Amino acid sequence: MDFANMDRRQLTIAASGFSVMMTLHLTFQLLSQHLFYWKNPKEQKAIVIIILITPVYAIYSFVGLLDLRGSKQIFMLLDSVKGCYEALAIAKFLALMYSYSNISLSNNIVPDEIKGREIHHSFPMTLFEPRKTHLNQRTLKLLKYWTWQFVIVRPACSILMIMLQMLGMYPSWLSWAFTILLNFSILLAMYSLIIFYHVFAKELAPHTPLAKFLCIKGIVFFCFWQGVVLDFLVAMGIVRSHHFWLDTEHVDEAIQNVLVCVEMVFFSVMQQYAYHVAPYSRDLEAKLKPQKRD
Repeated sequence: MDFANMDRRQLTIAASGFSVMMTLHLTFQLLSQHLFYWKNPKEQKAIVIIILITPVYAIYSFVGLLDLRGSKQIFMLLDSVKGCYEALAIAKFLALMYSYSNISLSNNIVPDEIKGREIHHSFPMTLFEPRKTHLNQRTLKLLKYWTWQFVIVRPACSILMIMLQMLGMYPSWLSWAFTILLNFSILLAMYSLIIFYHVFAKELAPHTPLAKFLCIKGIVFFCFWQGVVLDFLVAMGIVRSHHFWLDTEHVDEAIQNVLVCVEMVFFSVMQQYAYHVAPYSRDLEAKLKPQKRD
C-alpha cells in the first residue's frame, strides 16, 4: 500500500480501519481469556457483554465513515443496534456492581453492614431528594431506577428517531429535542453511578472500580457528548467543510466516526486492565495446584 500517493480521504479510512482491527484484536484477546478461565458465569457474562461494546462502537463508526452518503436504511439499522447495545451494557454494568457488592434487590438481599450509610446529594438532585439520606432498600431501588431509565430511554429514542426519519417527519428542532432528552437521561444515569461508586467504595475496592467506571462512562457518555459538541461546532461555523474532504452536512459525522474509531483502541487497552481475567484465573489455578501434586 503506497501511503505517499493516498489522498486525505484514503489515509483517514486506512487509519480508521487499522484502529478498528486493533480494537478487535485487543477485545477478542481479552474475551478468549475469560472464556478459557470461565469460573464465575454470572460475573463473566456481564464482563463479556461490557467489553464487546468497544468493537460495536468501532465497527458502527467505521461503517458510518464508509457510508456517509450511502444507504440511510443501513445507517439507521446500525444506529438502532448500537443504541440497544449501549442500554444492555449499562444494565450489565450495574448488575456486575451489584454482584460485587452482594446485593440482590429482586430477592431483597441487602447486607446489614451497608445499611444506614450516608448518601449526600448535590444540586439539582436536592430539589427532589434530601441533601443527606441513608442507604436502605428504597434508596438502592432509586439508584437502580435512575440508571435503568437510560436503559429504556436510549433504545426507545433510537427506534423513535428511525421511525420518524422513515416517515419523513424529522425536522431539525426535533433532533435537538431528542439530544436534550438524552442529555438529561445520561446525566441522571451518570449521577446514580457516581453515587453508587462512592457509597460502595469499600466493597468495590478489590475490583478496580475506578477503571471500570471510566471505561463505561467514557465509551457511552463521553462519545455521546463529543458528538453533541461537534454538532454545535459545525452549527456555529467553527468546524467547516474545508477542514475535511466532505461538505458541511457530513463533516461532523465524519470527524465523530474517525475519533470514535481511534478512541476505541485506547478504551480496549483500558479494558485489558479494568476487566482483567486474573481474579478468575488465580482462583482456578490455586484449586488445580493440589491436584497436580498428587
